[in-house]
Amino acid sequence: MSSRSVQYSTNPLLASKTPIWRSQFIVAGIALGFLALVARAAYVQVLDNNFFKKQGQVRFERTLEIPANRGRVLDRNGLILASSVPMPSIWASPEEIDTSHPKLKELAQLLDISPAEIQGKIKNPRRKHVWLKRQADMATGKKVAELGIHGVYTTMEYKRMYPEGEAAAHVVGFTNIENTGQEGVELAFNKHLAGKSGSRRVIHNGYKQVIEGIGDEIPPEDGRDLQLSIDSKVQYFAYQRLREAVIDNKAAAGSVVVLDAQSGDVLALANYPSYAPEKRSNFNAVQMRNRALTDTFEPGSTMKPFVIALAMEKGLVKAETPIDTAPGKLNMYGMTIKDAHPHGVLSVSEVIQKSSNIGTVKIAMKMPPKDMWEMYTQLGFGQKPQVPFPGAVAGRLRPYKTWRPMEQATMSYGYGLSTSLFQLAQAYTLFARDGEVVPVSLIKREDKVVGVRAISAQNAIAVRNMLNLVTGPGGTAPKAQTMGYSVGGKTGTAHKQEGKGYADKKYRGFFVGMAPIENPRIVVAVMIDEPTNGHYFGGDVAAPVFSATVQQTLRMLGVQPDRAVKPQVIAKAEAESF
Repeated sequence: MSSRSVQYSTNPLLASKTPIWRSQFIVAGIALGFLALVARAAYVQVLDNNFFKKQGQVRFERTLEIPANRGRVLDRNGLILASSVPMPSIWASPEEIDTSHPKLKELAQLLDISPAEIQGKIKNPRRKHVWLKRQADMATGKKVAELGIHGVYTTMEYKRMYPEGEAAAHVVGFTNIENTGQEGVELAFNKHLAGKSGSRRVIHNGYKQVIEGIGDEIPPEDGRDLQLSIDSKVQYFAYQRLREAVIDNKAAAGSVVVLDAQSGDVLALANYPSYAPEKRSNFNAVQMRNRALTDTFEPGSTMKPFVIALAMEKGLVKAETPIDTAPGKLNMYGMTIKDAHPHGVLSVSEVIQKSSNIGTVKIAMKMPPKDMWEMYTQLGFGQKPQVPFPGAVAGRLRPYKTWRPMEQATMSYGYGLSTSLFQLAQAYTLFARDGEVVPVSLIKREDKVVGVRAISAQNAIAVRNMLNLVTGPGGTAPKAQTMGYSVGGKTGTAHKQEGKGYADKKYRGFFVGMAPIENPRIVVAVMIDEPTNGHYFGGDVAAPVFSATVQQTLRMLGVQPDRAVKPQVIAKAEAESF
């Protein structure tokens, strides 16, 4: 049928007359709808647009943190002990990444993690950011970028590096993954080192790609460098000698402290066992303890020189004053004090040389408890060391009013009080500085340090000469002798406390001394904890570490030998008394 034959006018619907109001209603409805849209648009874009602006910003604007470079930790000579290097960190956006992407297995291999671990991280679309690998190496970061997996990104962060490793670990400490100090000077000076991160606002597209920056960029403020008093070469050598001694003596642990007697600077502070600061997964509490500052012990015979010095200062004895120590035993207040060997009559100098408990007690009991307490307090015992170091302990020194006569006697030869090796090293500056106790520092100082006088220079030098006898023939520490340098010091051997008493076969051996003896440049303190290889006296286990450390340190400092460099006869050490 042809279209021309269709008669539209015959259709009753088309032929009917439409009321005018109906078309007017439709036009009005369209107009009202248009006005509503205009009103809504005006409301959204002009009157109340804060919500929608915020939503747009959330979706397309982002604040990028610009990390600050943490300050370096340097030794006294400017050598690096800790520094930060840029490293790529790999992260993913779960809402973007395709969980079935064929290259995810290859990504897992590059990051040294399992494919299941990656799937577990990216299968939560509500999380916008998940870390896949923090602080990877540069080669890994480059290979990850070459994979081209949409939703996997690389961000540059700073990783802390420690060139001296375990040798300086207890001094320098370490930071966590966020570059915040956790131990050592990294913790103590965290604000100084950390700096302040910067930021910038950017607009990104749906693929998280930055299109342009908006607003002003806030640049980061890098952390400040920190220069320590530590000499990294002295630190390394002291640590190595200590490590060898602990292993050779089958000991539980050990510590060594080296002080510059002139400036009070800490040249070395080492402990063994130690740890590698960059390998956080291997840390344990035993390795991390900075024993030289945090562990206290009864110092044994190393306290005897202070008692003798005080008695000389009070005019009670002189170096040649005879003291009867026969028959090698002394009964006091129901207890028996013994010497390792009976000696008979000894001069005060010989009391130190032979380390006589009986001689020391007889001298100490000539003085009131208050005098000894004041002397010990002035030397820093019972007080927290004035160094900004986490965990430094005060030790224990009870008020003199509570001392019983027997306690005064035992305190004269190092029992009944406790101290750290660091405190003991500082106390021996009394003899190295001709009667002054010098304040010590872990931070390099340029100004001349002023000591606090405790005894006269004459008496300090007299006791120093006695300490020299300790390292010679007939003394308790001939193994402390040092090739080319005169030395002096005092041994100590103390039973370890166990429960409410003392262990029968557990000891700590000490040696604290100085060199050269006429004009001391350094003070060195050594402690070996629980040696079990047949020797435990301080003169046997600690003195050799002292000898090696002194020789190497004085050479590094450019101190001229004061003795002819020739083979020296080492006398057989006498057993040392407690």
